[in-house]
Amino acid sequence: MAPTTHYTDDLRLAHLLADQADSITLRRFRAQDLEIGTKADRTVVSDADTAAEEAIRRTLGQARPRDAIHGEEGEDSGYGPRRWIIDPIDGTANFVRGVPVWATLIALSHEAHIKVGLVSAPALGRRWWACAGQGAHTGRSLLQHQTMRVSSVPVIGEAFVSYSSLHGWVDSGRGRQFGNLLRTAARTRAFGDFWSYMLVAEGTVDIATEPELALHDMAAIDVIVREAGGLFTSLDGDPGPYGPGALATNGLLHEVVLEILGPDEDPEDSLIIRRRARGA
Repeated sequence: MAPTTHYTDDLRLAHLLADQADSITLRRFRAQDLEIGTKADRTVVSDADTAAEEAIRRTLGQARPRDAIHGEEGEDSGYGPRRWIIDPIDGTANFVRGVPVWATLIALSHEAHIKVGLVSAPALGRRWWACAGQGAHTGRSLLQHQTMRVSSVPVIGEAFVSYSSLHGWVDSGRGRQFGNLLRTAARTRAFGDFWSYMLVAEGTVDIATEPELALHDMAAIDVIVREAGGLFTSLDGDPGPYGPGALATNGLLHEVVLEILGPDEDPEDSLIIRRRARGA
C-alpha cells in the first residue's frame, strides 16, 4: 500500500482539475445557448457536462498518463491500480433548470480504495475535499480552509436526514422502509445529490442516503465522509462507493439506519426497530 503522503500531490492536482471545470461550468450556467440532450438512461446531459469532463481528461492525460480514468460522460480509459473517477456535473437536472446546487466530483482510487476526493460547487462558492489519513476540509483553497467533523447525535429520534427524491426509493422496493426512516427522524429535508453528503461531513446533517447511484456519484463523497469521522457504505452495509445505493452517517447512527432500510421484515420486527431507533 502506498504511503498516505503519496496522495498529497494528487490532491493538489484535483484542485487544479476542479478550477478548470469550474471555469467551464460557471460560464455555461444559465447560458441562453446551453445545449441539452437526453442519454439512453433518460437522464439529461448538457454541453457543459461533456466540455468539463473532456478538459479534465486532457489534463490528466498530460499530468498522469499512466492512470486510468472513469467518467460519467466518456468511455473508460487506461488500466492499472490507480483510477481517476469523474462526475463533471453532479446535479445536471439542477444545472439545466438554473438551480445553483450542482458540483464537479473528482476522486482517485488505488486498488479500489478511494484515496482522494474533491467536490466543487462554484455556484454555491463552496468546495470540500479529503485525502486518506489527512482529514476532511472545506474552503476556497488548500491555503484557506477549515477541518470538518461529523455530528455526535446518538439516536435517530434526534437526527436530521437528507435525501434526493422519493421516486427511487419506491422503484428500489424500499419505499416503505424509507418512509419508516423519515417518520422516525426528528427532521428531514431533500437537499439532494452531493450536498446531502457534504452536510453530513460538516456535521449539519446526520444521515444522507439514496437508493440508486453510480460509482462516479459516490467515489469523491465516500472518502470525504470517512475522513470527517463518518461512515459510508452501500445500503447492504458494504464499505465503499460500489452500491447498491449509498448511506452516509455520523457513524453512531449507521447500524440502526441499515436495519430500518433493510429487506422487508414482518410488522412486529418493524415496530421493534423503530422503538430502538428512538432510544426506547
